[in-house]
Amino acid sequence: MQEQVTQISIEELASPNGGDTITVLRFAGDITSASQPAILGAYEGLSETARRILLDFSKVEYLNSSGIALIIQMLIAANKQGRTIRSFGLSPHFQKVFTMVGITRYTSIHPDQAAACNSF
Repeated sequence: MQEQVTQISIEELASPNGGDTITVLRFAGDITSASQPAILGAYEGLSETARRILLDFSKVEYLNSSGIALIIQMLIAANKQGRTIRSFGLSPHFQKVFTMVGITRYTSIHPDQAAACNSF
């Protein structure tokens, strides 16, 4: 199986509840150790005013343990910076994995974008 390069797009959404905008990181392809420059680069390139961040996993085709470690690294950095992160688009399997490895201490998991946005 050939690895699909991680693609990340960044979008700003108006908050449905008012207040600060929501910054969305949309992942596509595979998330593996090879994704480190893309994922951490996109996160580190966010404006300091990006306080509410939404992670969209709906187009991720493959996520391995190294990819999970990258996500954890990003979530810990966000937590230390006082940012709030919500996630959606995870398959039931990865919802379970995220819960088992403790990622849900740093991000809540939602069924879709609307539910995630409303949770801020």
